[in-house]
Amino acid sequence: MTSFLQRAVSLLATRLPLPLVPIILLCLTCLSAHAQTQTETRQQLLQYLESGQLKDAVLLGQQAVSRWPRDPLFRHYLGVAYFKSGDPKQAQEQLARACDLDPKDSATHFDLALVLLSQQNYVVAATELETSIRITPSNALAHVLLGRAYLNSNRSVQAIDEFKTALKLEPAIRLGHYHLGFAYSSLGRNEEAIAEYKTELQRSGEHPEVVYELGHSLLESGKDEEATTYLQRAAQLDPKNSNVWYNLGKAQVLSGHAAEAEASLKKSIDLNATDPSPHYQLARALEKLERADEARAERQRFAELKKAQPATAGMATARDQ
Repeated sequence: MTSFLQRAVSLLATRLPLPLVPIILLCLTCLSAHAQTQTETRQQLLQYLESGQLKDAVLLGQQAVSRWPRDPLFRHYLGVAYFKSGDPKQAQEQLARACDLDPKDSATHFDLALVLLSQQNYVVAATELETSIRITPSNALAHVLLGRAYLNSNRSVQAIDEFKTALKLEPAIRLGHYHLGFAYSSLGRNEEAIAEYKTELQRSGEHPEVVYELGHSLLESGKDEEATTYLQRAAQLDPKNSNVWYNLGKAQVLSGHAAEAEASLKKSIDLNATDPSPHYQLARALEKLERADEARAERQRFAELKKAQPATAGMATARDQ
């Protein structure tokens, strides 16, 4: 309560019967809360969001939207509060309404895209990011996210353009070269992918996914020994990743290290028992180790799992072997 209201209540208390004082106090407090301006409410709501007081942010946001239903910023803030609270449906509804009220606010389109990306709605997310970029073309992160949305909707060539634009705008943007490398890899352009992954490692240090993808692209390029070096490091950085152990085992088979490959492929199988591919490579390793009966059993297991595997489509689908 403000000092003015405190003085008013004190004055009233000297002139009114005692039972009326709490009622007057309550009325004045309600009037004070109602008198809070839009600007003050925005500041309070933003403070709640920045300090992580999400329940308070949602409650105040709901009250603000009810009081000022055509204020796009309150819709935006409430959408962010919902999203951070784990309610993407409500977040999407409020952010979409904010976009309707102020279609030229790039930040609202950007945040709506984040919600859509979290729901793997890549096509619609791409549309929102395109709109955000038309309004603010200098947002490097928006270009990266649009590139990822394109990649996940099988538009790799467009993704490459977005990643290049992001790097031009912000050369040091984290994982920018990794994303560009991944886009090249998705098109089978492994030499270009390798160059981007190595640049990312030089700029950002060892990131498990970058080390793994570099090893994978080297393997796809037939550089088995070099691939093994990076995949061994990836296995140290991310030992619970079955794909890392599978590709390491495959590289070891191809580079003539069958005994090491057996151990790697068995780890891959332990981590993902339904994947048929490690059994195929394990059969090859066992054949090189002259253990024909075991190799035959692994080929049979590969065939059984392959038959049981559901049909897939799109990027990064099941391996043939």
